[in-house]
Amino acid sequence: MHTADLLSVSSVAAALRETLGRLGTVVVAFSGGVDSAVVLAAAIRVLGTDAVLAAIADSPSLARAELQTAQRVAGQIGAELVVLHTDEHTDPGYRANAGNRCYFCKRTVLAAVRDLAQRRGFAHVATGTHLDDRRAAHRPGLRAAAELGVREPLAEVGATKEIVRLLAVQWELSVWDKPSTPCLASRIAVGIPVSVPALALVERAELAARHYLADHQVPVRDLRVRLLGSAGFRVELDQAALDGVSPQARAGLLTRVAQAGLDGQGEVVRYHSGSLSGRATPERSREPAR
Repeated sequence: MHTADLLSVSSVAAALRETLGRLGTVVVAFSGGVDSAVVLAAAIRVLGTDAVLAAIADSPSLARAELQTAQRVAGQIGAELVVLHTDEHTDPGYRANAGNRCYFCKRTVLAAVRDLAQRRGFAHVATGTHLDDRRAAHRPGLRAAAELGVREPLAEVGATKEIVRLLAVQWELSVWDKPSTPCLASRIAVGIPVSVPALALVERAELAARHYLADHQVPVRDLRVRLLGSAGFRVELDQAALDGVSPQARAGLLTRVAQAGLDGQGEVVRYHSGSLSGRATPERSREPAR
């Protein structure tokens, strides 16, 4: 780590400790990813275990593997983790998936975390939102957080994603390099209604894809199976994984994924975060799903 990086990390860490220290008690909305893990670890360091609680929302949009990761990471940090069973998928605005789905999701989830905080006598709710999140063009979930008075310590002290990962390295958090893994609903194209069966289909399809790649000894960091409605489906892989899959293996991958219950034609493309928003034009390798 360069001297400039060390100074930046040190200053952000000091500001984060000061900000969290002023909260007194806090419930961290926890996903098991690096952002919320850094907030949780910092809060534990400053406030102690009795003044900090972690809470994760469990619903059909949360993959089982992600729940298991969150439970493991919270245990490593030494925090109590409360699993809240939420029903954001019953909200008409969420189901409609009209481009602002995250607002309805965060409104439900963070309200549940706030209610937990009130029941347990904790003064604040905090998320892992960082400065880059606030700079993003389209983050409707942040509006829900603001309406509910949720704190965003990382963003408040100017921590970018890069700084968050450097803090995680410094604090030896096991998820320091964990890829961002948004909820299963993010794999469903805008305009296609979100349903419990569709969410389960995404989870099955991504598990099938990971198993196929493991069978063919292709390491994968980022993987998404996108549901495109009448346009079929799309398997997105990080560039290294994409380069490691031969044309023949790509056809086999699409077949394996389709067997999870997908209809229509499939394609294998380079992974782009937020590619269903229409901002990305992925590199394509189209094959029929057999």
